[in-house]
Amino acid sequence: MANYKDIKGFNVQSLSSDPAASIGATGTWASAPNINTGRMELFGTGPGTAGMVVNGTPDGSDGSQVYDCEVYNGSAWTEVNNTDQRRQDGASAGVTTSALVTAGYTTSPRGNSSFTETFDGTNWSEETNISNGVQGRRGLGASESASLIVSAAPSNNCELWNGSSWTELNNQNTARSGQGTFGTSTAGIGSGGNPYRAIVESFDGTNWTEVGDLNTARQYLSGGGTQTAGLVFGGSEPPSTTKTEIFDGTSWTEAGDLSIAKYYGAGGGTQPSSIYAGGTPGTPAKESSEEWSTASSLTKINEGQVYFNSSSTNAFKVSQVKVPGGTWASGGNLNAPGTNAGGASNGTPTATLVFAGDRPSRSTVTESYNGSAWTEVNDMNTGRNNLGGFGLQGAANGFGGGTPSATDANESWNGTSWTEVNDLNTTRLYVAGCGLQTAGLAIGNAPNSGITENFNGTNWTEVGDLNTGRSAAMASGSPTAAICSGGQNPSDSSQAVCEQYDGTSWTEVADLNTGRQGGFRFGTKTAQVVAAGYDGSSNVAVTEYFDGSSWTEVGDLSIGRNCGGNMSSGTGTSAGIVFGGTAPGGAATEEWAVSLANYTITVS
Repeated sequence: MANYKDIKGFNVQSLSSDPAASIGATGTWASAPNINTGRMELFGTGPGTAGMVVNGTPDGSDGSQVYDCEVYNGSAWTEVNNTDQRRQDGASAGVTTSALVTAGYTTSPRGNSSFTETFDGTNWSEETNISNGVQGRRGLGASESASLIVSAAPSNNCELWNGSSWTELNNQNTARSGQGTFGTSTAGIGSGGNPYRAIVESFDGTNWTEVGDLNTARQYLSGGGTQTAGLVFGGSEPPSTTKTEIFDGTSWTEAGDLSIAKYYGAGGGTQPSSIYAGGTPGTPAKESSEEWSTASSLTKINEGQVYFNSSSTNAFKVSQVKVPGGTWASGGNLNAPGTNAGGASNGTPTATLVFAGDRPSRSTVTESYNGSAWTEVNDMNTGRNNLGGFGLQGAANGFGGGTPSATDANESWNGTSWTEVNDLNTTRLYVAGCGLQTAGLAIGNAPNSGITENFNGTNWTEVGDLNTGRSAAMASGSPTAAICSGGQNPSDSSQAVCEQYDGTSWTEVADLNTGRQGGFRFGTKTAQVVAAGYDGSSNVAVTEYFDGSSWTEVGDLSIGRNCGGNMSSGTGTSAGIVFGGTAPGGAATEEWAVSLANYTITVS
């Protein structure tokens, strides 16, 4: 008989701590001594054992700005020589023995400051002024002689200091103030910013490129690390937050929280060691400081691994992807806000297609999403709304809908252009779709039809009807294993009924907890996620997960919406996307993700 190790490839090990995805994921914050002069809108550098904080204001008013500079040695803060100018909300870069400060707002004279100073570990020296001295700019760089100062809205201007002069470099793509920055002048990151941004851009010494968004949009945050191993912490969502996120060069993962929620603090360092001091709102935020540190080693997390945690938990655990632990995060906005569109996806938020719909009236517009931005591509041949869609980003079908009357038209997308192919047998409005371009289903029809058709890549064939006729339902899966949830008909505008399809007939299973129409969905016959929709009185943000027998409410969207894109976005429940829809959805995109995590094994 095979044992567990032969099946999954692991022994059941005894571990003193839970496995982690990376060293960064093991990080925790610990209280450090208070700074000597409590303040906010200060700025500084790291790492955790050699930090520095400069200037700021103790009470939030510009009249109380200080010249003070303090350095940290890992155990205490010490006041050192003051700067020549006092300011708040400025920019800093470098380390405690080779630092630069510039920009910000000053009272001497009152206004935005272009004054630039460098620090050699003992003394401050005046340097050539920066050309665009405005508050809200932030800096990154390894030393005062290689410091990059990033933009502050409304300008997206970036400037490089080489130790003797300033040079304007290529602008950031999105202007914003109060970013969380880290890295070097040739390999840097600018993240978040005012107003409450999740946008992240990476700099290669010449150009800025958008990369994976933060999980939590925020402004006036701080950061530390390198372009491929960084972290950001604090900020205002609003309100002020304790959240920390680590970056692997591609994506962000939430890690250990700060003990005090605050923004407008000063900090920096590395992913293994950073410092965060001062900030707002009020006491104790403006006096406090915290150190971030990571473990010296780790056991790598592997999906399916069972182990015994021999620490204080003394529990058997398993590493798994658990859908109820999923969360939604903001993505890039559509170029053309709209409702009642069709769509298709590769099963990941980084590869999605949306087409037609009301933008603001029946449209042919098609947009493709790469995980950070939507790009307009070639239009459909026939403008329509309330259509169905299935397939992948590069191989999709859009069928039915209104033009303005119901249509049976069907178009095929090859990744570049749309081609008219064989029509549906029955004209459809508010039709649901699921499957792939060469093996998909069209389900339901307004006002109360249960008609279902199977597409084999060439022709449509009528198959078994739904037991409960409806339109604007949420379907996912394949032509031989599908699920259809919710919808509407004249007797019920927010159905909760759910049916499964086996390739021949439909069977009713457990109802949704929140009946709705026009929501988003992704998954399979036995594992579906349904999000958003209209519950008969208002748009909802409710997300539910079906495990094959029952529905469980999981993490909600940030906003309620319905009729965004009539699509089945993928074949799994660990990743998905919603976009557009009725107000306040508009152009907004949100992405669903479930992380690999460790869970205690329970017996019931």
